[in-house]
Amino acid sequence: MQKNWMNRLAGAVVALGLLAACEKHDAAAGQAAGALNNVASQAGQKFDQAASYVDQQVDSVKQSAQGNLQSAGTLPDMSASGVAAAARANLAGAASATNAAIINAASDTGAGLQSAGHKLQDWSASSATGQSAASGTSGTSSSSSSSGSSATSADPGNARTDMDK
Repeated sequence: MQKNWMNRLAGAVVALGLLAACEKHDAAAGQAAGALNNVASQAGQKFDQAASYVDQQVDSVKQSAQGNLQSAGTLPDMSASGVAAAARANLAGAASATNAAIINAASDTGAGLQSAGHKLQDWSASSATGQSAASGTSGTSSSSSSSGSSATSADPGNARTDMDK
């Protein structure tokens, strides 16, 4: 009888152990199902957020396109006063651009004249020193140069070729 009682006790312990294991397994399965539900819920929320963002972008593009269509759909003022005002504005712009071009041309011309003046002064100084040296050496050189070509007599010291440099 004692053996029978031990068998029953061992059977009961085993049965309780199996039940406890099943409950743990059921609890783990329930936790896994809950975790899956949470993940699915979070994925749904993220999907909703993404869809909302896309909708906002689509609405923004629609509004921009509608604004562009509305602004393109308006015709410019074709009245006589509107055309005259546009012509005055264009004329003022052209006058301003022409004035700037004239100022630039005058500035460039002034710089060119200044450079030519400096060259003329340099040539004049070098020509004066050359003539004083030539006249001091002999008086026959001037008579022989006058008997040459008229270009030489009209251009003493080759001034024209010096200026071209």
